[in-house]
Amino acid sequence: MNANCPLCTADGGELIWKNDELRVILANEPEYPGFCRVIWNTHVAEMTNLAIANRSALMQTVMKVEQAIIEVMQPDKVNLAALGNMVPHLHWHVIPRYQQDKTFPGSVWSNPLRDSHAQHLATQFAKVPALKQKLIDVLGTH
Repeated sequence: MNANCPLCTADGGELIWKNDELRVILANEPEYPGFCRVIWNTHVAEMTNLAIANRSALMQTVMKVEQAIIEVMQPDKVNLAALGNMVPHLHWHVIPRYQQDKTFPGSVWSNPLRDSHAQHLATQFAKVPALKQKLIDVLGTH
């Protein structure tokens, strides 16, 4: 535990599922409905800090989250990222992407290329409760 790390001291978003090793949160990003993070609970910075079995467990969870996002949110693409430059606590971003996104085809951290598409966002946000339930269904209860 690192007292200065926001992912050690808080869930990092809306907690959807958690076990002893990791957790899945909904980031609640206003421009990116369904944006999830898979966060390793222990404070480590890199995948190579984990034992091989733990790496596998983490990536299997990332893939389950990606599959749930594909099934429920029906994105044009899913982005996976494990940057950790700002918060060096191991976590994966699992982000549904759409051509209507403000930054598509750039990353969600890119400069906007267009204004928000209110109808698209409303349609996608309406799917988020189903995504939460799907994640619980595929990951189990916490």
